[in-house]
Amino acid sequence: SLRQEAVSLQDSRFKGGLANEMDVARAKTELELARNDLAILERQRGAAEHALAVLCGQMPSTFSVGADRALPSPPSIPAGLPSLHRAHRLQDRAAGVGFDWPDARGPLAKVREEIDEVAAWITAEGAVREHDALEAELGDLLFAVVNLCRKTGVHGALALDRTNAKFVRRYAAMEQIATARGVVLTEMSLEAQDEIWDEVKRLEKANVPG
Repeated sequence: SLRQEAVSLQDSRFKGGLANEMDVARAKTELELARNDLAILERQRGAAEHALAVLCGQMPSTFSVGADRALPSPPSIPAGLPSLHRAHRLQDRAAGVGFDWPDARGPLAKVREEIDEVAAWITAEGAVREHDALEAELGDLLFAVVNLCRKTGVHGALALDRTNAKFVRRYAAMEQIATARGVVLTEMSLEAQDEIWDEVKRLEKANVPG
């Protein structure tokens, strides 16, 4: 590389009495800085290729963008958007230029694939093998779920809001049932709590008209 050649040149000049130790040290520092910058760029490229692979439904380990292939400019999406909204908007922008699945079967298969990749980082005993790797895979899974929502005409944030409200409603009903029976919900076993949870779900279905 040019930086390596500069180090060799300054070293030769130093040996010939044409450069001082400071010149050699400066050339070596510039070489190390260039190597660090290259390492950072390679990591950024790897992260970008991983994200593109997830969106394309390809295996990140085999997906690569050739050096001679021009990449489109990243979609301009406000950084302050909530994560689910931002993911939805990013995928909308990508779909606008044809970077999208033809139908919902693609993202559905991708969700299943991402679940398997998440599971690979959890041991049979339920322990996490590596937190950073698991976090990355869970992010991919969430992104894939948002894409499935989008392809089926559902907004992920609205769907999650609906489920949050349902959980709050059902948990409040669990507390009411426990109080009526003279028991403290937090002192019950998980199995007993789960029985009340299922009871609440049955009551909800029984009260649905039609």
